[in-house]
Amino acid sequence: MSRRHSTKYKIDRRVGENIWGRPKSPVNKRPTKPGQHGQGRRAKVSDYGMQLMAKQKLKFHYGDITEKQFRKTFDEANRMKGNTAENLIGLLESRLDAFVYRSKFVPTIFAARQFVNHGHVKVNGVKTNIGSVRLKPGDVVEIREKSRNLALVLEALGSPERDVPEYIEVDPKAMTATFIRVPELNDVPYPVKMEPAQVVEFYSS
Repeated sequence: MSRRHSTKYKIDRRVGENIWGRPKSPVNKRPTKPGQHGQGRRAKVSDYGMQLMAKQKLKFHYGDITEKQFRKTFDEANRMKGNTAENLIGLLESRLDAFVYRSKFVPTIFAARQFVNHGHVKVNGVKTNIGSVRLKPGDVVEIREKSRNLALVLEALGSPERDVPEYIEVDPKAMTATFIRVPELNDVPYPVKMEPAQVVEFYSS
């Protein structure tokens, strides 16, 4: 698994935005790039630079996805019928780790990946420990009974920081969540503006 946990606080500053909407994000107080030259004036960004940043911002938002995994997801979206940008968002939001995060079972996308890897969830009654598993509409994810009293889960469910999006139906008492439908870009509660169309341009150039 990618070891991005120790550097995730630099990611917001690198892209200049609070991409997870965290109250403690360093970019809230220090909106400069990390490193000794971070205080310098930002140079004018080229079209390629904007496309690259859009790709990095979207990829970073989903935590520990590697470049190879992200490109593979894009290629799959590109092969599907319809709008490639919308397909990409739908595929990313269909990942089990992203779903666990959106359902507010954990506080961060990084915690979601670890939570799934440690075997704390079931999909349609079957224990699943692979974060990249793709969910389909109608699938039900539940927290395993022995994991329901974990402080991580209880604090996340009780947190007012995020709302559960409309394409997910959560039963907090049963600690289950149902994937209602594959979302479109406008359905996803990104804290910052995501531009998947720029990602398409990046990989198509």
